[in-house]
Amino acid sequence: MSALKGACIIGQSGGPTAVINASAYGAIKTALEEASITRVLGALNGIKGVLDDNLIDMGQEDPQELAYMKYTPASALGSCRYKLKDPDVDDTDYKRILEIFKKYDVRYFFYNGGNDSMDTCNKISKFMLKNGYECRVMGIPKTIDNDLEGTDHCPGFASAAKYIATSCMEVYHDARVYDTGMITIIECMGRHAGWLTAACALACAKGFGPDLIYLPEVVFDMDKFIASVKAVYEKQGKCFVAVSEGIHDADGVLITEYAGKSRARDSFGHAQLGGLAAYLANEVKKATGAKVRGIELSLLQRCAAHCASQTDIDESFATGEAAVKHAVAGVTDRMVGYERVMVDGKYTCNIKLFPLEDVANTEKKVPREWINEAGDGIEQGFIDYALPLIQGQTKLPMEDSLPRFVRLKKIKA
Repeated sequence: MSALKGACIIGQSGGPTAVINASAYGAIKTALEEASITRVLGALNGIKGVLDDNLIDMGQEDPQELAYMKYTPASALGSCRYKLKDPDVDDTDYKRILEIFKKYDVRYFFYNGGNDSMDTCNKISKFMLKNGYECRVMGIPKTIDNDLEGTDHCPGFASAAKYIATSCMEVYHDARVYDTGMITIIECMGRHAGWLTAACALACAKGFGPDLIYLPEVVFDMDKFIASVKAVYEKQGKCFVAVSEGIHDADGVLITEYAGKSRARDSFGHAQLGGLAAYLANEVKKATGAKVRGIELSLLQRCAAHCASQTDIDESFATGEAAVKHAVAGVTDRMVGYERVMVDGKYTCNIKLFPLEDVANTEKKVPREWINEAGDGIEQGFIDYALPLIQGQTKLPMEDSLPRFVRLKKIKA
């Protein structure tokens, strides 16, 4: 394809992670160095920033300050959960996006997010093509849920998994300080896929993890759960449990909904979860009479930059860098992902491109063979898969013994 000159827009969407800014920085830094890209714009709060013409000029930022993005958690450009309608039903938003693209001569669009964000990318790409406006669109993945189809793993997952495993090992010791009985229940994120909760098994591999682990891939039975907890508690005088927030019964009803609380929903229809550990702790206490603690890791697990995997950080940067380089080379309508290669037993990660339409709105689950037959534990296959991803201590810069995070000037375009 011939060289395409024009500006680019980079936006972030969906839930934050410890490394999403590393991906954004990889894209921003590379775009600023590309001769074909005339201007690098950041969309504040994702696609809403485009619709609202709320763009900042990344070229006006201090390059040394921008470099701090690589180790800053959450979304430095701001995020959103905004669902674009089907353009065949209502193309109002798409016409507005095209208007903004023309205003700034945007010929490259990079969107950094999860499943729903890849759907946004796909819709925009198809609309631009249909309307004869040449714009190369690339999806840059992120999701601690690790559920994007195709790619071996997702940026953000490894760092969250490392934090969860570390927290489990620490809680394990805390829960065994006293000579009295206690049951501890940890709740991890994961609506439909249990990758994060499975990460508790990494702590088990070191001898300091949960006795029981429950993922949404397997139907949850409350009676069996109570019986299993009782059995472990009666034998050990302690019991440590990890549950995914998305576990559900045979009818598909979320266990967290057993508490009878109505759940707020975002624009994509996703119910806001949480509160499962507290609910189960109460049920277990009623059934056993034991002292029970419910711990919800909540936002801590997705923004723990101090415990991030350096492998995750470096790979995340590479996705942003690759998105820009491939787009400049003529590629469009793709998501950047990972391909795992084992050479002489050593893990290597290669960049691989996936069609946006193949990854939009699809979810990759934990393989059933990585979950034990009883549905309350994790097999070695998962540990072998996840362990290489969490390697390396973060090179997080510090200031007065506290993390030094990026401070953007955010000069409007």
